[in-house]
Amino acid sequence: MVGGIAGLWGAFIEGPRMGRFDHSGRAVALRGHSASLVVLGTFLLWFGWYGFNPGSFTKILSPYGSSGSYYGMWSAVGRTAVTTTLAGCTAALTTLFGKRILSGHWNVTDVCNGLLGGFAAITAGCSVVEPWAAIVCGFVAAIVLISCNKLAEKLKYDDPLEAAQLHGGCGAWGIIFTALFATEKYVNEVYPGKEGRPYGLFMGGGGKLLGAHLIQIVVIIGWVSATMGPLFFVLHKLKLLRISAEDEMAGMDLTRHGGFAYVYHDDEDSEKPNVIQLRKVVEPNASSTPPSV
Repeated sequence: MVGGIAGLWGAFIEGPRMGRFDHSGRAVALRGHSASLVVLGTFLLWFGWYGFNPGSFTKILSPYGSSGSYYGMWSAVGRTAVTTTLAGCTAALTTLFGKRILSGHWNVTDVCNGLLGGFAAITAGCSVVEPWAAIVCGFVAAIVLISCNKLAEKLKYDDPLEAAQLHGGCGAWGIIFTALFATEKYVNEVYPGKEGRPYGLFMGGGGKLLGAHLIQIVVIIGWVSATMGPLFFVLHKLKLLRISAEDEMAGMDLTRHGGFAYVYHDDEDSEKPNVIQLRKVVEPNASSTPPSV
């Protein structure tokens, strides 16, 4: 949630990208230049999430209860990997079909964001919930992500990475989800040493954990807003938060990195039929006349 709220303030203070909304206020999709790289990056994050969730256990060979018990921390590590996988995949599939119904087409980038939204939501309670509850978590996380994106468009809020919607919205749902579905058995196994720990409301644990988690959400929002909001505001006033309009129109591949994202076709290719062409970008202030020798 911390990253999501920080991203919310950054994108809000910076303002939308050029061309993100037309003159009538309708949202215009500005897709990234490579869906393949988005998918590759998503799979890298997917793999890394197994180190993030199951890998957070400090011990793996400690049995529960008496020595030699069949169940131990190894079972919690395995269960955490299962719940992480189920939540992410459920959110990805729900986003896939949900966006298909709403927009009329399939979009792999939205599916990648849905997958990560499921991971963000399950992280809070990945070790203390049943696998079936992880499916519920992923399903609701996808709905939260889609709803937050729709709300962002209505408010003309532009977050290219959907950090606020994904990490903020889905992360907040994950905190609430844990307070609803955490089981008494798993809570005591993963956090031993203290009896009477609160657990999920829907699992018979009462509302104590839910109340604590709601307060936690408010505290996170307040703390990040108090620290990151002023920081982004100062950066905005110092003109350090955004590139110039010229750089934004030309593209940072050219203006900041001195190159092109892709090789472009020569002008004579335009006369050839059935040729896929990429737009040729000319460097600013570049002369079309070659220098004399």
